[in-house]
Amino acid sequence: MRKLFIYFTNIVAVTWMVATAQPGHAQSPKLQQVYADKTYQFTGVAISAKNRLFVTYPRWSTIYKYAVVEVMPDGTAKPFPDAAMNNWQPGQDGQNKWVCVQTAYVDDNDYLYIVDPAAPMLAKVVDNSAKVVKFNLNTNKIEKVYRFTATIDNSSYLNDIRVDTEKQMAYLTNSGTGGIVILDLKTGKSRQVLQSHKSVKPDPNYKFVIDGRQLMKQGQPAVFNSDGIALSPDRAWLYYKSINDKKLYRIKTASLLNEKLTPQQLGGEVKYLGEVASTDAMIFDKKGNLYLGDMVNYRMIQITPNLKAHTWFKSKSLIWPDTYSISRDNYLYITTSQIQKQPDFNNGINKRTEPYRVFKVKLP
Repeated sequence: MRKLFIYFTNIVAVTWMVATAQPGHAQSPKLQQVYADKTYQFTGVAISAKNRLFVTYPRWSTIYKYAVVEVMPDGTAKPFPDAAMNNWQPGQDGQNKWVCVQTAYVDDNDYLYIVDPAAPMLAKVVDNSAKVVKFNLNTNKIEKVYRFTATIDNSSYLNDIRVDTEKQMAYLTNSGTGGIVILDLKTGKSRQVLQSHKSVKPDPNYKFVIDGRQLMKQGQPAVFNSDGIALSPDRAWLYYKSINDKKLYRIKTASLLNEKLTPQQLGGEVKYLGEVASTDAMIFDKKGNLYLGDMVNYRMIQITPNLKAHTWFKSKSLIWPDTYSISRDNYLYITTSQIQKQPDFNNGINKRTEPYRVFKVKLP
């Protein structure tokens, strides 16, 4: 075991123990497959209060069909909310159709949010059509569409989202240029912060090695800016990180919401929590445990409320654990997006040998 140091608000260092071995459970939890796709790559997953399962497919290649599907009880999938919203084609208006959807999220009040960064092939945002669409799951109708024309530029890529239903605020990561977007769900106004802070960029000295080799794209090291995000159960802290280094950060939501702070003052509120792993998304359970997937070591990590980190379980099936959602009956849903096996990162060769999968696993 090795010691890592975290700094709290009062800048007092405390010891954070990260276990490299398996946890002390009598038996590893069982991954249960709930959905699979042999052809099309998905990333996002969201489970509703009534166990409706939604999966999102980014438009990252020409092998593409739908942006958002609802998985039916028999394992089939249908486009959500309908086929028409899923049939955007290059050259068309993307304001009211899915262009390149990244993720889905269900809030505490059972509203569904779909994040569409609208940047096909991870290129430029198409015609200011980046958006978050909020659905009422009782009616399957759109409650509101949030747009970000004055907040982000066309090199941005809205990635992950968390919602505070009490304050009616949402927080999103921008993995394209790096930054945290704050969205007022009542007014629709948004602003972006921390764009120039080191916490939204990966450590340039870190080499992201997975499956025995450095992840490269077009001959250059792959770079993923601020990506994973998690809101603590008391809504007091927002946790976030980039993918391709091990550093984890958090900041008080009160600081994020304080518009009087200068960028320099807000940056001073960011707390560095030490190194955990190269991870994608993250999520809190109601007990205050934080879960992260370590794609390099094919494992799930649990960080307890007292900031003790350990391996929860390992599985060779965790091929780039990407996005998470927790059901009301305490199951963690996990997607495997297999990003490191994409042709873009393998000199044009598709190295995927099994379907993209959605698993569920009982939380401890």
